[in-house]
Amino acid sequence: MSASPAAAEDLIVLGKIYSVHGVRGEVKVYSFTDPIDNLLDYPRWTLRRDGDSRQVELASGRLQGKFLVVKIKGLDDREEARSFAGFDVCVPRSQLPSLKDGEFYWYQLQGLKVIDLQGQLLGQIDHLLETGANDVMVVRPCAGSLDDRERLLPYTGQCVQSIDLQAAEMRVDWDADF
Repeated sequence: MSASPAAAEDLIVLGKIYSVHGVRGEVKVYSFTDPIDNLLDYPRWTLRRDGDSRQVELASGRLQGKFLVVKIKGLDDREEARSFAGFDVCVPRSQLPSLKDGEFYWYQLQGLKVIDLQGQLLGQIDHLLETGANDVMVVRPCAGSLDDRERLLPYTGQCVQSIDLQAAEMRVDWDADF
């Protein structure tokens, strides 16, 4: 375990430590990956919280229900492990697997301007939610948007017509009044 900050690489948040597990220094982690245990494929993590950054290495980990139980090398004390709650689990963007054409990571969609088929700016993607049936984009108003409404749009092929990362735009088939 190292307290030095991560290299100046672009880090992506893939999970969050939220509690301790047991008495041997294990921690509970919410994973934002799909499937959940994909987070264990990354043997080194950068932990970040409120300007604090730490490099850690995994000793072991396992899926337990809807969260992970993780043993970090050098972390053997329950009370010390408790101090890790609230840290984001990050990995360098360069370590993420390449995607096929037409596939996107959620972080790539956040911040895109959402434009309907009539050319109206509905807002900007703030974040996405996993709902079970399909993912949902939370579109919040931004400068120049049609109105001040927050919208929840399904991330489906029927709704999303095109994505242009270079232009930071997504075209959608969505009624602005809905």
